[in-house]
Amino acid sequence: MSTINYDLNQIKALAFDVDGVLSSDVLSLHPTGEPMRTVNVKDGYALQLAVKLGFHVAIITGGRTEAVRKRFAGLGIENIYMGSCVKIHDYRDFRDKHGLKDEQILYMGDDVPDIEVMRECGLPCCPRDAAAEVKQVALYISHQDGGYGCGRDVIEQILKSQGKWMNGDAFGW
Repeated sequence: MSTINYDLNQIKALAFDVDGVLSSDVLSLHPTGEPMRTVNVKDGYALQLAVKLGFHVAIITGGRTEAVRKRFAGLGIENIYMGSCVKIHDYRDFRDKHGLKDEQILYMGDDVPDIEVMRECGLPCCPRDAAAEVKQVALYISHQDGGYGCGRDVIEQILKSQGKWMNGDAFGW
């Protein structure tokens, strides 16, 4: 298991794609045509803890389903960009709204639409099963596949590096 080679103490914000990162890259289709996703409980725990600890967290997804919004809003995430056709615009809105610098932001994506953001943020990351083009841009490739704990992997490393893992805030939802 590798560790992130970056000064994690400067990370103040986390942004994630959904499909292929916080859910697997395989979608079931409901009879109505709506895509059905699975999400990882350990990713969810880490996301809500990061929010609770004061990190700015964003979801930037091309998806448009209300279930995605409800899931991540339920974890306390306020910056949810749905139907993001050109993700760099939403990334910049998130960065500028919170007065952040690129080097303070981790972004995790898995496919070609994520590459522009990954080239601009300070810490570009991807799941183990990301597209080859994305892996070339990533500074860190998780040992976990998308939807199977890659979000937890990067969040846990940041919180441990900043001395915020397993403290008093860690033991509740």
